[in-house]
Amino acid sequence: QVQLVESGGGLVQAGGSLRLSCAASGSIFNINRMGWYRQTPGKQRESVAGITRGGNINYADAVKGRFTISRDNAKNMVYLQMNSLKPEDTAVYYCNADVQSTWYTDGRVYWGKGTLVTVSS
Repeated sequence: QVQLVESGGGLVQAGGSLRLSCAASGSIFNINRMGWYRQTPGKQRESVAGITRGGNINYADAVKGRFTISRDNAKNMVYLQMNSLKPEDTAVYYCNADVQSTWYTDGRVYWGKGTLVTVSS
């Protein structure tokens, strides 16, 4: 089994910054893509940013230029630096990882339980 634990959420004023972290632990041979998603009540979970093991990155248009995703492969961690936060960024942010538990198994997607980010106006 693999566990993902997010941290770093909280309350911040508009224009402020937060840094989210996500630690993966458990039966891990390799982690392919890692990503951040967010969800607000009544809406579908949406992709915020993703990064492959090799460093290829993609961002949602809504966060381009404001958010930066990074990862530490040695520590099995992924980060999301969020700057110039807006009230519409308020959401529960979830970490996601595509994990191979052994060299001969396919990847499986795991999710964290989420961390709440609240941006006040």
